[in-house]
Amino acid sequence: MRLEGKKVIALVSDDFEDLELWYPVLRLREEGAIVHLIGEKADHEYKGKYGVPAVSDYELKSVNIEEYDAVLVPGGWAPDKLRRYPEVLEMIRWFNERKKPIGQICHAGWVLISAGILEGRKVTSTPGIKDDMENAGAVWVNEAAVVDGHIVSSRRPPDLPIYVKAFADLLAQS
Repeated sequence: MRLEGKKVIALVSDDFEDLELWYPVLRLREEGAIVHLIGEKADHEYKGKYGVPAVSDYELKSVNIEEYDAVLVPGGWAPDKLRRYPEVLEMIRWFNERKKPIGQICHAGWVLISAGILEGRKVTSTPGIKDDMENAGAVWVNEAAVVDGHIVSSRRPPDLPIYVKAFADLLAQS
């Protein structure tokens, strides 16, 4: 399997967009990646917007990010919560500085905005935060998935097959 040995963080908080968390997690696991759900608390059940649960493997404060190859940020309303944790912003900056894959979909762009890493980057997101992305210095485009270096972005659930393939392809090359 092409992603065997790769380790990925999938950030989680209440009100994540169910498909935007689980579709990438399951697809990456199918390709052999180890994907851990990381939230504010370890072994905590978070609920998606539509009620699908996700139990975190580790807490933000204790995860050793140096063991991981990539990070995924799901959309929904969770990004507005996740970006309030200094550990999340430090994590995103750490992956960015090392040019390790960062995946973001829908409202997840808020986390990258708060981490201050979008200046000059070509990205997409849900059109609802287009202005936020542009105000953070990003070049926003209306495409299903955009790869700009190590950052893979996408708009919404119908784009998941294209987004996750692009993210998995990038992870396989890293």
